[in-house]
Amino acid sequence: MHDHRKLGRELGLFDTDPLIGSGLPYWLPDGAIVRHSLEDYIRGLERRAGYQHVYSPVLGKRELYEISGHWAHYRDEMYPPMALGGEQVLLRPSLCPHHAVMFRSRSHSYRELPLRMAELGGMYRSELSGVLGGLTRVRGIQLNDAHIFCTLDQVAGEAAAALELIGSAYRAMGIAPARYRLSLPGAGGKYVAEPRLWRESSRILTEVLDGCGVPYEAVEGEAAFYGPKIDIQISDHAGRESTLSTVQVDFHQPERFDLRYIGADGAAHRPVMVHRSIIGSVERAVAQLLEVHGGAFPAWLAPVQVAILPVSPAQEAAAEGLRAECVRADLRVRVVGDGSLSARVRETRLVPYRFVLGPAEEAARQVAIRLRDGRRLPALGVQDAIARIRGLIGSHETDLWQA
Repeated sequence: MHDHRKLGRELGLFDTDPLIGSGLPYWLPDGAIVRHSLEDYIRGLERRAGYQHVYSPVLGKRELYEISGHWAHYRDEMYPPMALGGEQVLLRPSLCPHHAVMFRSRSHSYRELPLRMAELGGMYRSELSGVLGGLTRVRGIQLNDAHIFCTLDQVAGEAAAALELIGSAYRAMGIAPARYRLSLPGAGGKYVAEPRLWRESSRILTEVLDGCGVPYEAVEGEAAFYGPKIDIQISDHAGRESTLSTVQVDFHQPERFDLRYIGADGAAHRPVMVHRSIIGSVERAVAQLLEVHGGAFPAWLAPVQVAILPVSPAQEAAAEGLRAECVRADLRVRVVGDGSLSARVRETRLVPYRFVLGPAEEAARQVAIRLRDGRRLPALGVQDAIARIRGLIGSHETDLWQA
């Protein structure tokens, strides 16, 4: 595996600056492309799975986090309150209180449930400087978060469906979990005191993991303050483990925010809140992609997807025309014309597809395709080559070519 902190800077994906501050990386153009591609993919995956996307503010009144329980149980991880008029506001440490309020703002029938609310939004953790590093531990996080408001008998199905989405996303990204963890409460006062609800939510998640047939390990002391969770763990180049994706069952916040829906009997009932994140934070997901792929991203994530290599200056005009055709097909493309052909092949070693354009290819309106993995394909017509590549990228395949 590769060290994403070194490689990400070498490839011009991200960097940091003391003037901005520790744990606050900025994204350079190629890194922004990777990030945008990942965000577009996950939103599409969620939309097809029945999620509705929302936006919510990154600030909230202190009272909001007092109700949710974050102020009592999570205060040490939060930034201090800011005085605003006669109120105190905080940078949010989590998106769930905002989504609970949004659910509460409208009346809901049992026919609407499960209601799946998703957001790719910012949240902020007051991490100590000693634990910050690259993209894996940062102070400003863009989280792929969602909260499913459902009936009790829907919880297991929604949690299992979230695990299926996580598996789909991992296959598209070409990464694999290090292990699955059932994170349970431990000793101490950092957890809400609701033994009956802890037992029920732990039972549900245990049954989900058993039903999915994945090996897992139960670990005490790793639960969220409001409920147990399934954590999908990853490891970095040094063997350090961290959580990327998570599924959580929460009876606590629906109670605290007095969330209700109208049941088939016409009475008000309390929904259950399932928290889930498919790719975790965008920062940690990109770090893992770098560690696993060494910059040779799956084609749908690559900052440059096609490199056009004219054999001689005589083909430069045709190369520019080909570049325009690729752009119209929504491919990320660059013409690389300086230096020997072998040097340019080495220069574009991380680009999934190289179009070699010589006199014969120009005359026949074809390209010779060299894949990043070393395969050389027979010459194809320009439109056929573009369409084949566009289809592979659109299907989020990790294989560069299929016969």
